[in-house]
Amino acid sequence: MAIFKKERKYNQKVDLNEVVNKFAGYLMAEKWKVQQNVQGDKGVIQAQKGGILRDIVAADRALTFTFENSADGLKVTTGVGKWIQNIGVMVAEVIILSELFIVVDVPEMLWTEHVESGLLKKLDQIVKENTV
Repeated sequence: MAIFKKERKYNQKVDLNEVVNKFAGYLMAEKWKVQQNVQGDKGVIQAQKGGILRDIVAADRALTFTFENSADGLKVTTGVGKWIQNIGVMVAEVIILSELFIVVDVPEMLWTEHVESGLLKKLDQIVKENTV
């Protein structure tokens, strides 16, 4: 696993739509700009946190969460990528292009690490609550 990506595996079956919708809802409640899409057993959430400095320095960067539901359970990969304007047609390509995530500067990496850790804890809770 690369330094700039995190991967979580959950060994339980989940309703992917429910997990993605609840996680996206949580992000929006926390004032993130969010776009999401689920197609079959794959899903993507992109989230951007606003702010003047953030808008100036990294306007095209977003945290990207990819979800893959299988018989073995749910796999979630997260990392920093470019904000995709039309996420509706990009779900399969984001999953296939695993190297979507780009290298960022040190302050951006530290911010991302801090934020990802908190968000992934919330995702753990949502997945646990939505086990089928």
